[in-house]
Formats: sequence, C-alpha cells, structure tokens
Amino acid sequence: MTIGGAGEPGARVGAIPFIRVSGTHREVGRGVGAATAPAIVAAVAAIDRDLPPGRSRDEQLALAALHRDATRAATPWLVEEIDGAAEGAGVDPLALFAASVEEIWTVRPSQPGPPTDGGRCSDIVAGPPLTADGHLLVAHTNDLSPETEPRIVAVEWRVPGEPVVLSVGIGPWISVGWNDAGLSLSGNELSPDDDRVGVPRLLMVREQLTARTLDEAVAMTLRPDRASSYNTVLAWSDGRAADVEGCATEADVHGLDPRGSLAHTNHYVRPAMLAHEADPAYARTSAVRYARARALLDGAAPGSVDAAVLRTWLSDHATRPSICRHPLAPVAGDDALPDAAWRGKTVFWCIVDVTAGEVEYGLGNPCAEGPGERRRYLA
Repeated sequence: MTIGGAGEPGARVGAIPFIRVSGTHREVGRGVGAATAPAIVAAVAAIDRDLPPGRSRDEQLALAALHRDATRAATPWLVEEIDGAAEGAGVDPLALFAASVEEIWTVRPSQPGPPTDGGRCSDIVAGPPLTADGHLLVAHTNDLSPETEPRIVAVEWRVPGEPVVLSVGIGPWISVGWNDAGLSLSGNELSPDDDRVGVPRLLMVREQLTARTLDEAVAMTLRPDRASSYNTVLAWSDGRAADVEGCATEADVHGLDPRGSLAHTNHYVRPAMLAHEADPAYARTSAVRYARARALLDGAAPGSVDAAVLRTWLSDHATRPSICRHPLAPVAGDDALPDAAWRGKTVFWCIVDVTAGEVEYGLGNPCAEGPGERRRYLA
C-alpha cells in the first residue's frame, strides 16, 4: 500500500520533523496519530485506490480483521497503539489497521496491479576489523515512492517499564529504530511466497524495539505467529549483529562475516531461503544493489571504514539501480521491467554508530550536500 503525500519528487523539503510521545501504549499511539494525522488520513483514503485486483473493500477489511484478531490475541498492546493512532488522527481503527498489514496489499513490482514501490532499501554493516575505531556501524537507505518523502517523521517513544525508543518512519509505522538498551534495527522488505494470517511484519518492528537483549530481539523477529517477515538487521552496542532473513514459516539467522561486514537489499540471499523468493524479476534489480554493496565492503581495507566512508557508499550511483536511488526511466538492458520497479527513490538515510549509541539521519538522498541530524539514543 502506498502512503501518499504532497511534495516535489526528489526535492529536499527540510529537516525530518521530531516528536516526543509518552504514556501508555494507547496514549503514545494517540500522540503519534495526532502529530502525523495527514499521513494517516492519506493512507486510509488510499484503501479504495490500492485494493488488490479482484478484492472488494469489505473483503479487504475482513481480511485485516483476521490479522487484527491474531495480533490482539498475542500482543494486545500493538493493537492498542494503532487504535490510539486512529483516535489521534480521527480515522476508523479497522481501516488504519488494514493500512498496517502490508501482507494484504502485496502487488509485486513485476506483476500487474496498482503501482507500488514497497519498502525498498539497502543496508551496509561494518564492524571490526573493518572499522577505523573498532566500532560497529550500520548504514541504511530507505526507498519509497517520491511523494512519501514529506511524510517522514522521527519519533521518541516513552512507555513506562520499556526501553526508550527512537524511530524514523511514516506515521505510526517504523522503518528503522533504536533503543536505549543498546539495540539498532533496520532491514529490507522481501517478497516471500508464504504470507499468512498472523501478526503483521510492520507492527512486529514496534515490538522488536522493546527488546532488552539481542537474543530477545531475534526471538521477537522469529515469533511463530508472524504473518510474514522482513530481512531484519539487528545490531547491539556490544558489537554483535544478527541478520534475520525470513518469511512466515522459515528463517536464516547469521552475523557478520570474518571481515566484519554484512550487506542486504530486497531479495533472498541465503541458500536456505532462496526457494521463498516470490518475485524473481524484481530480485534481479535488488541483486544489482546488493552486489555493489558487497563490492564496496570487500574492497575496503581493514581499519578504513568510518561514518564518512559509509556516507559515500550510501551516495553511490555506480549501478542502475543505484544504492542512492533516484526515479529512473526504463532503458534497454533493464530486463523490460515495468515503470513501478523504477519509480522509487531514497526518501531518508541513516548512519548508526551502534557502539556509541548515536545516529545521524537525513531526509532525501544521501548524495545531497550537508550533514544529517545527530541524536544519541543510548542513556
């Protein structure tokens, strides 16, 4: 489902807005909903436009209700937050929950149906011995349709008894986040072949950010009642990392390679997961970005990678599509993919020093001049 918004494609429209919310899950949801109402209203209004072929609105909401029931049975506070966001934005709670279930909106970029750019993105992770100071660093580009860029928001979530969370995303939906227990979370949308009724992957991100250990975060990512899964990049302040490449029924978990590196884009890479690739045509374009990220990591000398190097890598335009993505028109040699596969752009980026608990993030393409905004998330 595409979340709409105004704005000139490709234009930098200023800093990412920052809001703080605190209280119960219902209250923080209500606060986020009130602060990001235009994005939420736009998402709900897009339901009729973005219905998958052959499905009515009533059928779509009925399917969303099944996911809502599954989520409420297992993790009721996730439903409380979304209901609170609906109250804050003045929209129907079930409609907003439907907008939170990516699994029921899936139209592959290489398949017919409403155009979608999904959550396409690239992750590059470097730790010792690659990094100059021995820190663990994570770099991420987040690619969506150009009109979503003005909707990006940073949120600080404070719920009593839970880690303080900092996130970047749209409305109540989190793309990347960090908590003061030491967790960094980013990742990449995949095209799994086994989506099912369960807890939506998009809402699982909010739960994962409440983890107090890396093992707990991995367990939350692998919860058996999940509707599907992203490739989730989890990193901890003690220098450990876990890349969870998953679908609804299987997953492969691995850490940094011996050189202290990890990369991922938007297709299955691990041999055990290749059979779950449901969009091999789009996987070919994702593989271009993945190969470039791997080449940059593999070509780096030990002790040479720092935040400045990662910013250069995030700004890379050496391939088509590139890590730093801009809307493209198909040309000969692009495997005749439809326009939807080329519309996405990088709407925000971030570079995280996981060891120090600091993040720098910026709106738009990382190739734009100027620093991002810096925030410390570790206590």
